[in-house]
Amino acid sequence: MSRTRDVTFLLLDDFSHIAFACAVEPLRIANLLQGEDIYRWRLASVSGKTAVCSNRTVTLVDQGLEPLPHRSSLFLVSGQNVGERATPEVLSFIRRERARGTRIGAICSAAHILASAGLLDGRRAAIHWSFHDSFQENFPDVQLCKNVFVADEIFVTASGGTAAADLMLHLIGESHGNDLAVAVADMMVYSGVRTANAPQQISLQARHGIRNPHIAEAIRLLNESAPYYLQTSEIARKIGISTRQLERLFQKHLKVSPKKFAINQKLMKARNLLLQTEQSVSEIALACGYESPSHFIRTYQSRYGVTPHNQRVCGDNPQAVFQSV
Repeated sequence: MSRTRDVTFLLLDDFSHIAFACAVEPLRIANLLQGEDIYRWRLASVSGKTAVCSNRTVTLVDQGLEPLPHRSSLFLVSGQNVGERATPEVLSFIRRERARGTRIGAICSAAHILASAGLLDGRRAAIHWSFHDSFQENFPDVQLCKNVFVADEIFVTASGGTAAADLMLHLIGESHGNDLAVAVADMMVYSGVRTANAPQQISLQARHGIRNPHIAEAIRLLNESAPYYLQTSEIARKIGISTRQLERLFQKHLKVSPKKFAINQKLMKARNLLLQTEQSVSEIALACGYESPSHFIRTYQSRYGVTPHNQRVCGDNPQAVFQSV
């Protein structure tokens, strides 16, 4: 019986190039180190000819949405504009392959596709952190996992970027032993291999060089109370310091007040929902803790220099997406 495992990557337009490379290269290196083809892969797209990634690179593919070889694995790879990629044609293909017994995984934003197909209800799944807000709004029955990947479910999912490499190294280790997985990581000069429960983002404390336990606890309390954030005085009381001391700590380490920090968190969530969902401005305002849409609109325009409506019309602005609070 052949040891070769068949893998198909379905590349959906605007897919993440780094996530795809991090998924396929560990398989190539595993073959190289083993001296035989323990993995064989093909590329698919909706057109059956090419797929265009988010950096506009065009990739030639091997097939369209035809049936896959028996006992093949299928990985969906997507990126920006994932909602537009969950077409009836794509969802039908995924459901057919699931019915045929194909093992299916999703990388970067592609858990959105699986959820749209109704395959993730009641299951744990990972998706890139920038899609967390819209994913939770659209698929409340899915147990969103905020770590780098989920491999202990029927549908394996990775959050994108180098997390795809972490997932593939995990799967290589499962099938061929940890020694091979470690050797592949060494060939990739990838010394920071993460387990499934590793966080996707660098902690706020590490990002800003903060080691103050009061700020760490205050941020935890703020996040737990979202979107109706606790008052600064209540947070200070819970962590046992004065309101004035808490405000001084935030200004010193984060250059904002606790209240401003909470407002920025709400507005970042609102921005994600505007760009990634079809919810109305009023619905987004409510989801982000604003009782009055007009108050939300004024606050949003003050923060981003554009109204929520015009933000949606004009689309994304990469500088604002990664602007830190």
